[in-house]
Amino acid sequence: MSLKQFETMNKGESLSLDEVLANLKTDDAGLIATIAQQHDSGEVLMLAYMNEKSIRETLETGQVCYWSRSRQTYWRKGESSGHRQSLVSMSFDCDGDCILLQVDQKGPACHTNRRDCFFFRVNGDQVVIHTAPE
Repeated sequence: MSLKQFETMNKGESLSLDEVLANLKTDDAGLIATIAQQHDSGEVLMLAYMNEKSIRETLETGQVCYWSRSRQTYWRKGESSGHRQSLVSMSFDCDGDCILLQVDQKGPACHTNRRDCFFFRVNGDQVVIHTAPE
């Protein structure tokens, strides 16, 4: 299934959350790539993964919850560091294979203590670290 069947809907029409979740393209583990973006600056902070349970928890609590592939458990962003992500909005892309979260990030988003996770910047044939930890 996919969200393609809904592409012709008009602005203002709606679908149930259950209907959208049932039509997301997830991997074999039920995960979907999720981009976190600072809601007021547009800054892309990180990419992580969610599943249906973490999506629902995030919507219910307003605190972003991901699935940690490395730890194989739920990861409530900032739970141990205090660098929380509060949900501002959630959107699904047209193919249903990616989620965009608009968040209010408190403190660094990256586990390296940098504002975002994208600090390896390509410069010609070199990759330069372009931000320092906070």
